[in-house]
Amino acid sequence: MNTEKAPIVVGVDGSPACGQALRWAVDEAVVRGCPLHVVNAWNFEPMVDWTETSAQAHLQASETLVEEAVGAAVDGRSDVPEIERLSLRGDAAEVLEEASRNAAMLVVASHTRRRLRQIVLGSTSMHCVRHSSAPVVVIPFDDHVTASNDHS
Repeated sequence: MNTEKAPIVVGVDGSPACGQALRWAVDEAVVRGCPLHVVNAWNFEPMVDWTETSAQAHLQASETLVEEAVGAAVDGRSDVPEIERLSLRGDAAEVLEEASRNAAMLVVASHTRRRLRQIVLGSTSMHCVRHSSAPVVVIPFDDHVTASNDHS
């Protein structure tokens, strides 16, 4: 019998919206007593990427982004869940879908209220809602929350 609790998986990209989703996921993992997997998806296409970088540089940037996001989300908290930091190469929607297999839930942020943009460009959160095998929580971006957190 497996007594290990399924993790909550949360996607981060360094945006304020994902910061809000990560803080919510930390709270939920504490309440549920389960681990939290913080995931950043990164991609590198050497024939398309015009900057003189390498896949290793993209991986390091992703790891730094995850570390900074986690640091900001847990700053000042006395109760923090077990956190696994993951920097995974690939399309964000597909990476999150795969990372959330067997998870308690997947938490993502909604970056925009612009319906046309979501239809034309697609949306990671919309993909996850449609394809994830885990329950998906989409945290809407609230710029008032970000502003109040920046001034505290």
